[in-house]
Amino acid sequence: MRTDPPTVAAKTAPHPARGAEQSPASRPDRVPGAGPAKAVFLVAGVTLLLLVACASVGIGAQTIAPADIWRSFTDYTGADHQLIIRDIRVPRTVLGIGAGAALAVAGALMQTLTRNPLAEPGILGVTAGAGFAITLGTVFGIARSQPAQLALALFGALLAALAVHFVGRTSPLRLVLAGIALSSVLAGVSLGLRLVFPDVFDHFRFWAVGSLAGREQLPIALPMLTIAAALIAAMALTKALNALSLGEDVAHALGIHVVRSRIAVLAVITVLAGAATAVAGPIVFLGLMVPHIARRLAGASVPWLMAYSLVLGPVLLLVSDIGARVVLTTGEVPVAVITAFLGAPVLIWTVRRHGAMAP
Repeated sequence: MRTDPPTVAAKTAPHPARGAEQSPASRPDRVPGAGPAKAVFLVAGVTLLLLVACASVGIGAQTIAPADIWRSFTDYTGADHQLIIRDIRVPRTVLGIGAGAALAVAGALMQTLTRNPLAEPGILGVTAGAGFAITLGTVFGIARSQPAQLALALFGALLAALAVHFVGRTSPLRLVLAGIALSSVLAGVSLGLRLVFPDVFDHFRFWAVGSLAGREQLPIALPMLTIAAALIAAMALTKALNALSLGEDVAHALGIHVVRSRIAVLAVITVLAGAATAVAGPIVFLGLMVPHIARRLAGASVPWLMAYSLVLGPVLLLVSDIGARVVLTTGEVPVAVITAFLGAPVLIWTVRRHGAMAP
């Protein structure tokens, strides 16, 4: 059976634009029920965080039953296991929640701002800059108090972020290479200073490799308040980041001040990474892993990405810390070793998936 050939008009009719071929209801963020589903996932994440936090309080060299944990707060008698819970494990868990949230959200902000799937505070040298500043301040005797250490960490993180951005701003690949090179240099110099000055080495032997152990007895109110304020600021910037993720022209059309927004995001990244490094040491790969996991749940929505990162970051860090306590029978492993062990495959997978980044 013969059919008539298509007309010239049919051949030359332009195809609809990629963004126009889907109605608003058919786009991933506008699918009916997508919002409630994301809310359910977020509630599940918060529930998981609470369970992991309880496990962090109970699991360690001495495993403590949930009933004894409950009595430590309702019927305190000063028993040894109650002292362990109240004076060591609860502050350590709070520290893990704050540091995990800070590093995960900083990584999500960095990946969204630079449009680089490999961006995270550890890889781009921000945590190394904070750690180097604290080490250098200890050598010169100006890092004796916690506020001084926090200020040094923020200053070092800012200088490192600016240096890496200045060198590698023209290419995502160059940005990563600049961050890795700066991290290696600062880590080497910091190690040299700690070996030359034994007092510095003794003071930072656990902190220097990234660990939650040994920080429980220190006051954590100031860094936790700093992290909380920076997290609130990060959530307030999600609207601007949502627009920036669509391109600068679109952001300008939506009334977003691009330069001011970029500076604000960079400042929040510096505070989050610097404060987390000041209290827990340089922990890498956490800010790389969590945003990739959160993005699978959040889709193209930056606010949901930040919300999931805020919850999943502490979950991953606390799980890593629990593993660090029990993986060896002779003692604890620094939590940064566990996160590096988990994060290295994620880095390899990310490089293979996004290996076409132009240099």
